[in-house]
Amino acid sequence: MSVPDSSAGAAPKPQPPVAGRGPATLRDIAAAVGVSQSAVSMALADHPRIGRETKEAVRAAARKLGYVANSAGRALQAGRSKSIAMVVPNTAQHVFGHPYFMHLLVGVTSVANAQDSSLMISTNPATDHDPAAYDRILRSQAAGGAIIASAAINDPNVSRMVDNGLPVVLIGRFPHLPQAVSVGMDDVAGAAAATRHLIVDHGLRRIGHISGPLEHQTALDRYQGFRDAIAESGEPCVQALAVGDFSEESGRACAGQLLDGTPGLQAVFAANDEMAYGALLELRARGLRVPQDVALIGYDDFGVSRLTTPAITTVRVPAEDLGRMAAERLFGLIEGTSAAVTHETVPIELVIRESCGTHPQP
Repeated sequence: MSVPDSSAGAAPKPQPPVAGRGPATLRDIAAAVGVSQSAVSMALADHPRIGRETKEAVRAAARKLGYVANSAGRALQAGRSKSIAMVVPNTAQHVFGHPYFMHLLVGVTSVANAQDSSLMISTNPATDHDPAAYDRILRSQAAGGAIIASAAINDPNVSRMVDNGLPVVLIGRFPHLPQAVSVGMDDVAGAAAATRHLIVDHGLRRIGHISGPLEHQTALDRYQGFRDAIAESGEPCVQALAVGDFSEESGRACAGQLLDGTPGLQAVFAANDEMAYGALLELRARGLRVPQDVALIGYDDFGVSRLTTPAITTVRVPAEDLGRMAAERLFGLIEGTSAAVTHETVPIELVIRESCGTHPQP
């Protein structure tokens, strides 16, 4: 983002509001003035990086559009509020029972503690896009900003939060919200690396994938990476898909589907380690050895993959780093110091263990 300074020419004149719309948002002001949402946020906060003419244009557009800034965000900037929120649109049982969220929380709280800020956690009483977790934060006005984790791509509440004016950082990839600030990892590349390892390093050609629920971008990206590696292979490959829900039980059921539907199945790549563990149990129940009869790879590396026999090859997800990055970006948005709206990624790492077998000798 190029931030206008006081030497820049006159900023564009604000455009009239669109009739029939709800409360004005930062995006509306940005579109009217012709600058980014982060520049609007900094202009409204009187940040010195923004030129005088741009500040005046932003303020004029805000007045004309009837924009009302979030009071909690203003309070945090003024030092009166020291709270941020983490919104996870799932049940508390799921959130606090899954190691991914525990690692995220470690990263988020490490930054919040350094800022002397408290952290609010908002979950849903049920699934199916229940707005409760979001509305709780918006109604309370007690948080200066929010981190949203594990939201489905078709959850309409995510864009509602982004457009509300409250500083928001998303964890994951949201291609339909290019204006939003987000942090994540390249799951397409991670899944492709895992699948390529089976094909190239082990010479396997009949491979099944156990995906997560395909309304989540993470599951879609990992399935895409699996297909990309199959497509780029110089040898013909047989691929199969079974859709799970990231649970151990679904991994076991999906492994059964793959074995029944793909004669001669040589390998299973699961979209997380819990489903990989479920697959391991099903393979054993059928008298199949891992990796001698069927190779196995998971995704996450949160603990279970290191405790099984054999230990499971997996793609490491640095969830603590993601939580830390998300919190740092959120405080930057609140304080008006974040630069361009971007999607940041952390590096991928394939962790090779015993479950996929030894490398063939040249």
